[in-house]
Amino acid sequence: MSTAAATTPLEILVVDDDPALVGAISALLTAGDYKVHAAYNGVEAVEAFDAKKPALVLLDLAMPGRDGLNVIHEIRTRSATPIIVLTGEADEAAKVDALDAGADDYVTKPFGRQELLARVRAALRRGGEPADGSARDRTITGAAGLRIDISRHEVHVGAHLLALTKTEFNILEALASVKGRVVTQQRLLAAAWPNKATPDPLLLKPHVARLRSKLEEAGGPLPESVRGVGYRLGAS
Repeated sequence: MSTAAATTPLEILVVDDDPALVGAISALLTAGDYKVHAAYNGVEAVEAFDAKKPALVLLDLAMPGRDGLNVIHEIRTRSATPIIVLTGEADEAAKVDALDAGADDYVTKPFGRQELLARVRAALRRGGEPADGSARDRTITGAAGLRIDISRHEVHVGAHLLALTKTEFNILEALASVKGRVVTQQRLLAAAWPNKATPDPLLLKPHVARLRSKLEEAGGPLPESVRGVGYRLGAS
């Protein structure tokens, strides 16, 4: 009798200083066939991230000691792993701070179970390979030695290899594909978050800013804002 090969569950790190909330989220994710690791403060979060190498991090912002923003900065020094922020902050500035620090998405407490699962699935899809296992065999070139290797998911500016997140890569690919023409905000949102029906426009600006910073450091062409329309990739 043949037995189907077991698949290895994706691992998710859940970080919050509220043990009850961590327990509830862990139970929800475990029921969804994910493997969950828990941490209850920022120090434990960084240690668990380095030890477990999760596919996704769910991270509370407001923790005593080493807070969520600090953890995001630390993770982003070494990895583009998707990070979803769990925040009780209704203030837009807190969400912008998290996105500027390197978070990919946010969920405002209290949140629905199905909403959280949907955001987890979307973040994992954005961070992974195409569903059919295929890779698009294409290279895009641009000004200042820009070279985007789609199949390898690599971006070079001259001899510099840029460390981009999946979202930043998607934005750059959309801009570079049209050779200096303007890409509307709506098209960039769809390119950056292809699995979201209605991406939050608030998400776009900090990701473009981080992409611009990385390109500028390497001497590459920079995204330019076209007021009221969208962005284009500069000629130099």
